[in-house]
Amino acid sequence: MKSLQNLRYQQNFRSLPNAFYQDTLPQGLDTPELVIFSKACAQLLHLDPASLTEKESLQMLSGQTLHDAWRPLAMRYFGHQFGYLNPELGDGRGVLLADVVTPKGEHWDLHLKGSGTTDFSRDGDGRAVLRSSIREFLCSEAMAALNVPTTRALSIVTSDTLVQREAIEKAAMLMRVAKTHIRFGHFEFAYHSKDQTLLNSLCDHVAQRHFPDIFGHAQQNETLFKRICEATGHLLATWQCLGFAHGVMNTDNMSIIGDTFDYGPYGFMERFKPSFICNGSDHQGRYAFDRQPAIGQWNLSVLAQAFSPIVEKKALNAGLLAYSETFNSCFIAGMRAKLGLQADSNNETDQALVMDTFKMLERCNFDYSNFFRQLSEINVDETLSQLRNDALDLKVFEAWQAKYKARLENETYSLRERSTQMKRCNPKYILRNYLAQNAIEKAQQGDYSEIKKLHQVLTKPFDEQPEHAAYAASAPEWATNQSVSCSS
Repeated sequence: MKSLQNLRYQQNFRSLPNAFYQDTLPQGLDTPELVIFSKACAQLLHLDPASLTEKESLQMLSGQTLHDAWRPLAMRYFGHQFGYLNPELGDGRGVLLADVVTPKGEHWDLHLKGSGTTDFSRDGDGRAVLRSSIREFLCSEAMAALNVPTTRALSIVTSDTLVQREAIEKAAMLMRVAKTHIRFGHFEFAYHSKDQTLLNSLCDHVAQRHFPDIFGHAQQNETLFKRICEATGHLLATWQCLGFAHGVMNTDNMSIIGDTFDYGPYGFMERFKPSFICNGSDHQGRYAFDRQPAIGQWNLSVLAQAFSPIVEKKALNAGLLAYSETFNSCFIAGMRAKLGLQADSNNETDQALVMDTFKMLERCNFDYSNFFRQLSEINVDETLSQLRNDALDLKVFEAWQAKYKARLENETYSLRERSTQMKRCNPKYILRNYLAQNAIEKAQQGDYSEIKKLHQVLTKPFDEQPEHAAYAASAPEWATNQSVSCSS
């Protein structure tokens, strides 16, 4: 294990044509203070977590000093934002510092978010604030613990630097760690540049680094598009099974390797509501929970257009079909696991049971995560009896219960085995918005104990953790399905 000063660094993004970036130095924070760091994320980098508390590390995490091997840059890309193309995008408040090369040969990007203005800041100040940094840190690490493909967060640093938002707030920086920061919007920029060499360079770069088994093959670009579609299908199915709403599924927020990217307004559903909108700025509901799979398809169609100069239409359509097939298969498999169904069954029968489950959850006003966790207990009859007591619509619940119990008769494994396996995919602890808000409010007063405690609970979401049971409680009524703004 090493310190930040002693890791091995490269800057592979610079192998792309310089049209994709601008050299940009971070603007350091005044009087930086370390708020929190992730031991698990540090270990991915083969970084000694204890070294992050050292003065030299704090200076690097706050943008005050740079490693000699860091060559920071701001990436350039386009994006469809709420369905409309925006050609004036890029890293407006962050810089890509370098990528860490681990002893295993893995590459991890280091991206300093909140590092000041860049050529792409438009009229912004390029800063992040403590509340938004806390939300991204907590959700990045919570999603990783939930086995969801995601970017990671190494640390948060706060400061005496002040910025204007709805009120005057302290600026903060988050060190984001990711296998890549390339998103759909990079391909859109290459396409709209009308320079096919940019598109070819980008495809080669992505294939070589992230899909090496297809790099240089005759059908490299066709296969690359399909792989991106499949990865996106898997990601969206995982979100839907967990009840997670991203909130801003613009194409510049879509990772080309299928990682959850850019945590702005997001939310885990509390009471089940298919039309749940977690983004208070999404007045038309474009990115509502139940629309996410369709938006994934729409975003991939935009990516298909970007690939169209170098990939034939037939192959692009095959890739889009692969998205649908991957999403459908992963989603039904994930929901069958959540319901504790293992035995082979008619696929349409289980699909119908899943849809009936969603209708029942909405009519009965159940907490989505807590319902499935409670259903995971060993004594099925006792659990169903308890759930019945909480159901708002007894008729609907009883009809669903009869179908569910009849389906369970096809299962042959023991109740204990069923319970164990269900608890591996039905978390007890999720990042509820009100829990994040409680941690934020304390942190804004200089008390970081709650964010650290919540972080530790969320790193073991499938464990019982009886001493932290209060963190599994449904949100109070005022916070149920709460939405947040883009500035959150």
